[in-house]
Amino acid sequence: MKKHLLLPTIMLTVLALSSCEKFLELEPASQGIAVENTAADSILFKSASEAEAALAGAYADFKNEYFQLDYFVNGDAQSDDTYAGADNPANFQIDDYKIDATNSNVSRDWRYLYSTIGKCNTVINNVRSVTDPALTTDRKEQMVGEASFIRAFMYFQAVQLWGDVPLQLKEVKSISAANLDEIYPQIFPSKSAQSEVYTQIILDLETALDRVAANPAHKGFASKGAVNALLAKVYATREPHDWNKVKQYCDAVIAGGYTLLSDYDQLWALGNENSAESIFEINYNGGAPDGNWGTKMFRGLDWKKFNIPSNDLVATFEAENDTKRKNASIVYDNVSGKWSDPHYPQNKYPFINKWRNFQEGSDQNYIFIRLADILLLKAEALNELGDLAGAAALVNQIRSRVSLGATTAATQADMHLAIEKERRLELAFEGHRWYDLKRTGRAIEVVNTVKDHTGQPIGYNLTPERLVWPIPQAELDKNGRLVQNPGY
Repeated sequence: MKKHLLLPTIMLTVLALSSCEKFLELEPASQGIAVENTAADSILFKSASEAEAALAGAYADFKNEYFQLDYFVNGDAQSDDTYAGADNPANFQIDDYKIDATNSNVSRDWRYLYSTIGKCNTVINNVRSVTDPALTTDRKEQMVGEASFIRAFMYFQAVQLWGDVPLQLKEVKSISAANLDEIYPQIFPSKSAQSEVYTQIILDLETALDRVAANPAHKGFASKGAVNALLAKVYATREPHDWNKVKQYCDAVIAGGYTLLSDYDQLWALGNENSAESIFEINYNGGAPDGNWGTKMFRGLDWKKFNIPSNDLVATFEAENDTKRKNASIVYDNVSGKWSDPHYPQNKYPFINKWRNFQEGSDQNYIFIRLADILLLKAEALNELGDLAGAAALVNQIRSRVSLGATTAATQADMHLAIEKERRLELAFEGHRWYDLKRTGRAIEVVNTVKDHTGQPIGYNLTPERLVWPIPQAELDKNGRLVQNPGY
């Protein structure tokens, strides 16, 4: 009787998932699936074009609100690199470490990530069944690899933000009283331990590594370099860290033909997109069909922007005499009569300078992974493995590009801090800082001592439970099997 009573509710849930127009109102959000082609043969895709369109839909999510805006808010405004800026209370909560379970950013980011995971599941689980001869066996396997990389990318975001999260690897193809016991945990999942999630991320990336192209059409597609880079990052983040694996995968990236650009500023100058330094980069063509509206969120004089460079970061650039990276990363303008800010005077107000086309319909690409990031990650691995000289050589390689002298770090502890600072200055505003502080165990110490423009502590109160986000209240309301994270 209970099964029959529950069946109509679940059927309504699945039907809601099949509507493209309602795709961001998932019930629950962790089931991003498509069921239009459900049939007795359980083959979702009837043609090569349908399968390719499904994979393209997963790639397209790298251009949604999460990756155009929230990715940088989460990685930078949640760190000591930027202030929230603008006037969004949800962003203020993130900036001040006062997030609650009803925060709108937290809810939408959960929906975005699990929506994409659902799209990847559909490709991974069904593309091999396509009978259309236009889709070769080799292409099917490549598509499985690409979708596995995307799924791993999304789960890596989720596990870093929330800790334990639902691990969903299947989609619902049909529903009846007979299969209710099977599909119920798919529609209403419980959380999986972080260790299980990381195991799946690594499995997905290993699957991808054997299948994706070495040199795809552009850096916006999964490549062996991008997979190796993400594997290095995962092994540096998962507890316990595996520094030998980090070094192994960094070495694989370095051997892949990537090179540093000679001039740091070239990375951000228009016309140098998909450069030899870029490993994974989201490509935009511009205009209404394919414009990057995210750049306009960070720079411009029409309204107060998000992610305002922090005084603490500016002071770090200046203390290091790092003028090249500072000028490439931060630009000042006069906002007199437009808005005020407690951190800066109106006549010298900072903006992020790395995203330089901030007009409507921008064709500015976003670089998510580049070689300098991987070189510094390898330096970190070498330092942890006791190779201080090898770590110093890599740090100095990065510093020499911006005309800075060799590092003076002479101990493993000093080198750890030198690499942390180098990553901060090199990768400023690229969405890495918060996750770097978390994975090195330095977030609480660093954040709670951040200083304002007068040199006094701002007064942040970051506590251990605030290192992860709350499960969105809307998800808890929909799914009784989810349990809220401690402290919320």
